[in-house]
Amino acid sequence: MTRLAEPATAPGDVLPPARTPDPGRRTVLSRVRDAVFRYGLLILLVALIVVFALTQPAFFTVFNLLSILLSVAVVAIVALGVTVSMTVDGFDLSVGANVSLTVMVTAASLVYWGLGPVLSTIVGLATGLAVGLVNGLLIVVARVPDMLATLGTMFVFAGGSLLITAGQSIADGSGYSGAPPRGSFTDAFTWIGQGDVLGVPVPVIVLVVVTVTVIVFLARTRTGRLLRAVGGNREAARLAGARVGRLRVLAYVISGLLAGIGGVILASRTGRGDVNVGADYLLQAVSASLIGFAVLGANRPNAFGTVVGAIFVGVVLNGLTMFNVQTYGQDFVQGLLLVGALIVSFSALFNRRARR
Repeated sequence: MTRLAEPATAPGDVLPPARTPDPGRRTVLSRVRDAVFRYGLLILLVALIVVFALTQPAFFTVFNLLSILLSVAVVAIVALGVTVSMTVDGFDLSVGANVSLTVMVTAASLVYWGLGPVLSTIVGLATGLAVGLVNGLLIVVARVPDMLATLGTMFVFAGGSLLITAGQSIADGSGYSGAPPRGSFTDAFTWIGQGDVLGVPVPVIVLVVVTVTVIVFLARTRTGRLLRAVGGNREAARLAGARVGRLRVLAYVISGLLAGIGGVILASRTGRGDVNVGADYLLQAVSASLIGFAVLGANRPNAFGTVVGAIFVGVVLNGLTMFNVQTYGQDFVQGLLLVGALIVSFSALFNRRARR
């Protein structure tokens, strides 16, 4: 007969209570982490504005605040395009080269070919849209991975912007290969980047219109919701009847168009076509898009967060400039802000989903 094992304790013994963590302490810590995750970036932005306003009287003026918005207008518009490409789980690395190409094509249309401000603007926007279409077809039809496709086209279009002018900048009075110019940067065109409406710079107005349009498109339209569905689970979206390929192409076309808008504004603002002028906009646009992940705990591509991220970087750089911080120091601070935002968005220390 098999003998059963004796219980570890006698029937009358009382087991000591199990030690459990203090629920009050756990609740406080989780609330603090959730608050940092959701509102940390906005709280830091407000705090920086207060500090800069108290230490630099010229900071919190209407003129300077509009200057900050003007300085980030092109970056934010281009970053919104990157955000749309990230919505479908992609990544557009060609936006900087797209801006450069659009600037050079628009400037050439004005000065070399004399097409006038309206037609030159249309040509510039069509250039940006065409770049996005090429990216989308490479990714969907040729099945090249997103980052590799846009990395390749980044070099192609950056080189193309140099081929248009044989590596020369375009300014009023310059002609191609010694030929006389047929046109110039007219006042009607430069008004796009340098004019204002009731004291508000035109690029800021364009930024507001583009931001509202992208937010409404992604959140309120059926196509926008399908784009987010594709980014969330491509196979599930396909099984649900979504035309995944067309939606991915559309996302890159929108990204290209927004980069084209940024390029037209930049050409109008500078009043010339400078080679490789869009090179810096890739890192700035990507930074704004990724910092936007930390806004209101979104932890995903979102247009509102992208614009807040661009403004956040603009406020920091403007304040550091008033403190006479050198450019290399500003780049270091900008990198720290990006890393900090990524930690808040993805680290298990703050992100409840990552802790699971």
